Amino acid sequence: MFWIGIVLICGIGTLLHFTYELSEHNKMIAVFSAVNESTWEHVKIGMTPTFLWSVYEISKYGFNGQFILAKSMCLLTIILLIPLLFYSYTLFTKKAILFIDVICFYITIICSQFVFQYFIGLNSIPSSHVYLGVILLIIEIIAYFSLSFHPFKNFLFKDPITHKYGLDGHHYHH
Repeated sequence: MFWIGIVLICGIGTLLHFTYELSEHNKMIAVFSAVNESTWEHVKIGMTPTFLWSVYEISKYGFNGQFILAKSMCLLTIILLIPLLFYSYTLFTKKAILFIDVICFYITIICSQFVFQYFIGLNSIPSSHVYLGVILLIIEIIAYFSLSFHPFKNFLFKDPITHKYGLDGHHYHH
């Protein structure tokens, strides 16, 4: 099921790149989909199917402290690795290249799922790590639901085409 999860997360994440546009800019869809071409929106479309896959994972592992820590670290991997890979390769190419972006997205999802498997497989986790996982997961969920609507004004949230942020960054937003 590990690889099935990766394929589903990658496939759904890829589709979520287009769903805001296809929904004719529905704000409910904006919560789950990329609303512009910023790095954050690509992080978000990795997080959405990862959250959805959690339903299966909870049925397999249970909803407990170890799961929360594993999931928070999995999401943190997505949050950190997408920008790291993107800005690393564009440092050399000086521009975004679509097929490399897609490969970076898929590499990130694979890595995030390996991180989840590592943490879920640990035999013993100190309670301090569980508390850290809870706090981190809360921050990740808040960021996920709010930053497309109230983005920070920095490079992670700036659409490279419109040079705007969040919903305002979408090329059809007026």
